[in-house]
Order: sequence, then structure tokens, then C-alpha cells
Amino acid sequence: MLSRRLLRVKVMQMVYAHYQKGDSSIDLAEKELFHSVAKSHEMYNALLLLLLELKGFADKRIELRKDKKRPSEEDLNPNTRFVNNAFLLQLADNENLESSIRKNGAFWSNYPEVVKGLFTVVEESKLYIDYMAAETSSYAEDQRFIAKLMEKVIAPHEPLYALFEEESVYWNDESEFIISMVVKTIKGFSQENGTLEELLPEFKDEEDIEFLKRLCRKALINKVEYMDLIKKYTKNWDFDRVAFLDIVLMQIAIAEVVEFKNIPINVSLNEYIEIAKYYSTSKSGIFINGILDKIVEQLVADKKVMKLIPQPIKD
Repeated sequence: MLSRRLLRVKVMQMVYAHYQKGDSSIDLAEKELFHSVAKSHEMYNALLLLLLELKGFADKRIELRKDKKRPSEEDLNPNTRFVNNAFLLQLADNENLESSIRKNGAFWSNYPEVVKGLFTVVEESKLYIDYMAAETSSYAEDQRFIAKLMEKVIAPHEPLYALFEEESVYWNDESEFIISMVVKTIKGFSQENGTLEELLPEFKDEEDIEFLKRLCRKALINKVEYMDLIKKYTKNWDFDRVAFLDIVLMQIAIAEVVEFKNIPINVSLNEYIEIAKYYSTSKSGIFINGILDKIVEQLVADKKVMKLIPQPIKD
């Protein structure tokens, strides 16, 4: 389930790409948009599968060491806490993940060296060393360890991002969002659910699908009207020097404020300000905040937006 923020980011990327291509249709942009969401969900599943690949690598190494001509005591009696991690054992039998493998293939089978390199980093981490040396063991402890492993060791591993960028253009710049979804999934598992534990779907519900489709279409269909508004309130600026991504974000923000009556104005504006801070220039958040405030005031005054503008809270 992609968050609403990531859905907004997806729309931003598609609207930006639509203008760069110049001659693409809105239908094609929408098709690309939904394909992009599907690819993000593939990345989510790939990261869950990466945990199992690490477990599988450790399993194989244990067996290889046992088969040495002169195995040591440690080879014959290895520490199996990681390979017997209760959360990983549950994940390995998850029916939803198995369905993803049948649909998209075993992604990591093509990258054994990446898995090997990552396991070396995992094995040398303090987090792993402390976990393997712990005297107590429980499902909850195993689950917490895997969540921290994803956040503290796997997420910062730079070679993964080079691979993701090479694998799919749709995986650029969104790893942070997807990793947060994976961590949320890990923390949300319940041992009692066994193999039937739910994974996050592409969309939370039909409302999110409609939100994505309508936001993209309205931003593109009403381009001229929204651009005129933006130009009106940036007349003291050299419009050609305004970051194009800022213009795209303001265009989408206007579409959301106008079209979605159930989303409070401040929620919409705050979302696009935060996205601008992350994806555009260091000053973009402040810039589009000022411009959008003026645009929304006019839209409310013209009764094109029938929502109240939130007022500052007084002490």
C-alpha cells in the first residue's frame, strides 16, 4: 500500500515526464503512472525477499562449512540463531510473497554477489553480533532485530541503490519511502497469522486508485487555467527562472485543492511543501508555500474552492 505522499510523488514524476516528452497523451501518462506504482510494489516485495536471500546465504554457508574435510568445532556446531529467526521462517512461508515470486520471478537470483556483499556487511555489524550473542530468544526479539536490520544496516547499503537505479527507472528517488513500508510490514506481522499474514497491497482501496487517477488527469487537463494562476502570483519573479519542478508541484497542488473536497486545504499544501523540500531546491518549500497561499485565497474568494482556509492558532 503506497502512502498518499508517495502517490503524490508518482503524479509529480508523471506530470513532469509528460511535459518533457511534449507529445504524449493523457491516457499514456495515466498508463505510465499505474505502471510506476506497480514497479514500486515490486521493489517492496524485492526488499522483503532480500531478507530471505540473506537467510538462504547463511544457510548454504553453514552446510558448506560442515562439509569441509576438516571441519572445526564451530563448523560442526554453528550459531543458527539468524537462520532460525522466527520472523524469517514465517516470512519464508508467506503465501502472498510466494505469489509475488510466481508473478515477478526470484529477483535476487540474478545478483548473488550483491547478496554476498550485503551479508558480509550484516555479519560485521554490531547489531548482528549482539543479536547472535544474546542468551534469550523470542518471536518478538527476532522481529525487532529484523526491523532494525532493515533500517540500520540494509537501508544504508549504497550498492543496493546503484542496483535499483540500474534495474528500473521507476525505482529512482523512492527507496526511502519503500523501505519505510517494508519496516512497517515487519513490525506489523503477527506470529498467530502464520502463512496468511497480509502484505501491503499496491493500493489501500478504490479511493486511493481514484485519487491517483483523478489527480493526474485534472492537473493535466486544467494546465492552462492553473498555469495562468501561477504566473499571476509569480509576476514579481522571472518566471523562466522558477524551477520547473516547483511549477509542476504547484499545478498538482491546485488540482488537489480544487478537486478533492474531503482533503483539508492545509493537508494538501503541507504535502506539496514537504515534497518540494525533498525533490526540488532548498528554497522551494518557502517559495511554493507563499505562492500557493495567495492562489488558494483567490480560489476561495471566487468560490472555486468551498473549503475553509485554516487560520493560525492564537495563544
